[in-house]
Amino acid sequence: MQLTAPVTTRDSGRPATRDADGMAVASFILGLLGLLVLNVFLGPIAIVLAAVALWRGTTRRGRALLGLTLGVADLAVLAIAMAVSHTLSWSL
Repeated sequence: MQLTAPVTTRDSGRPATRDADGMAVASFILGLLGLLVLNVFLGPIAIVLAAVALWRGTTRRGRALLGLTLGVADLAVLAIAMAVSHTLSWSL
C-alpha cells in the first residue's frame, strides 16, 4: 500500500510534476488570499509560483493560470485602491 503519489522525474532525476503541481495550487491559494489581505506581497509570489509551475510543465495548468490571473488581479486591486485613497496604502 502506497500512501503518496509516485514521483515522476525528468531526465535530470528531479521530481517534476509533483513539485510543479504543488506550485500551481500554492499560486492559486496565495492569489485568492491576496485579494483580501497583503496583496502587495502575495500577488507577486502567486505570479512567480504560477510562472515556474507552467515552465516546469504542471498537469494542473488551469490552476496555474488562475493563480497567475489572481496574482495580477491582486496588484490591480492594490493600484486601484491606492488611486482611490490617494495614499501609498489602503484600508477598508
